[in-house]
Amino acid sequence: MSLAQWLFLALTLLTLGLTAAARRRTASLNDFYTAGGRVPAWQNGLALAGDYLSAAAFLGAAGMYLGQGYDSLAYAVGTLAGWPLLLLLLAEPLRRQGRYTVAGVLSQRFDHAGVRLVGIASSLTVTLCYLIVQLVGAGKLIELLFGLPYLAAVGLVGALMMIYVALGGMLAATWVQMSKAALLFVCALLLAGGVLARYDGSPAALFAAAEKLRGAAAFLPSQALSDPVEVLSLGLGLSLGLLGLPHVLMRFFTVADERAARRSVGVATWLVAGFFVLNLIIGYGALTLVGPAAQFHGADGKLLGGGNMAALHLAQLLGGDFARAAVAAVAFATILAVVAGLTLAGASAVSHDLYASWLKQGQADPRRELAVSRLATLGLGLAAMLLSTVFQQLNIAVMMGLAFAIAASANFPLLLLALHWRGLSARGVVWGGVAGIVGALALIVCGPAVWVAALGHAKPLFPYSNPALFSLPLAFAAAWLGSRGKR
Repeated sequence: MSLAQWLFLALTLLTLGLTAAARRRTASLNDFYTAGGRVPAWQNGLALAGDYLSAAAFLGAAGMYLGQGYDSLAYAVGTLAGWPLLLLLLAEPLRRQGRYTVAGVLSQRFDHAGVRLVGIASSLTVTLCYLIVQLVGAGKLIELLFGLPYLAAVGLVGALMMIYVALGGMLAATWVQMSKAALLFVCALLLAGGVLARYDGSPAALFAAAEKLRGAAAFLPSQALSDPVEVLSLGLGLSLGLLGLPHVLMRFFTVADERAARRSVGVATWLVAGFFVLNLIIGYGALTLVGPAAQFHGADGKLLGGGNMAALHLAQLLGGDFARAAVAAVAFATILAVVAGLTLAGASAVSHDLYASWLKQGQADPRRELAVSRLATLGLGLAAMLLSTVFQQLNIAVMMGLAFAIAASANFPLLLLALHWRGLSARGVVWGGVAGIVGALALIVCGPAVWVAALGHAKPLFPYSNPALFSLPLAFAAAWLGSRGKR
């Protein structure tokens, strides 16, 4: 076995060991869904940061810096802006509600079948889109390092994901996220330090090298973000999409109270901000060091393994095969941890909201509910694996932006209005949810990212890749219209 394979195996065994230990402490459904609300705030903050710092934030961001320079910084600033809003608008009100799914929050206010179904559909749509992003990153990573076919690589990740969720629940996901976040920060520190060492410890020298290589274009938006409407729509989707991610919202219920939830978000905000600073150094290091290096490019001039592998090539350039293997193993652990949290959120929507609360009207047998959750895990995993084959050539940071746009258009408006607007009605929730989901998905499919890049058409039907600027107001307007005259 190669060094990379040994490291992959070691991290996989570590995470499986954590899952086995968590299973022994998971005795009830509450333990399975929320770790019994016993996670300390600082640990939950570390896990919350880990939930966000996914394959897109690490592999995709470095590849975007290499290919498009400034654009990756725009993605980082957009997502970082969402963390203070998460703290101000949702963290404490959600924790007070005591409901850990979108459908649970909505149905607590409205005892209406349509409201619950819209909440479930919204959560599953966002979860599935985000899962596709992670599985594309995992498939490309393992395909490059081990020579496995893409489907086999994705299948391996999917199988491990299902084991983590089915056996350990939220406590296992939390422990795996904490371990992965710590490893990811160590990796980022070493990579950023290695880049700066090439430039005598001077960020200014690094940025000067980027300007020399690419000119002023290194610090200006690429063609993809040259339109102000596109930039505004991207920023809106990234900042507000964070507030609609089901696996992030579930973390407010793994701690004891509102104060701990607030502290968790504060810890996560500082950790994510620090990581983005390191990513800036890593990304421009990839641009200046990997970009001109012929050994990392094929005969056609394209980066070996695709743009998502820029961080791995940078690690090899800085530290040889060991560094490359270590970064690859940590990236793999990053993907495993995030897909576990995502799958748990999706399985909760099916087993808790759809089966136990709606079909069984709150009278479900706990063992049967747990079995349904495990079946939902299997179904979500298989669906995400199949869909990832369609989008495997797209940059995962771009795909992450699309997933955030759906979350901003579907989940965020419903949660915000349900928690803060007395005039909202059940009909308004249904209208707003359907408008947000259908509007965002339709505009994404008709836009350049899918209609042209994935489906191969010459021109998009909708000119913008990021739909949030249009689909988000549509959701709010539909909710308002549906609520007129209804209480």
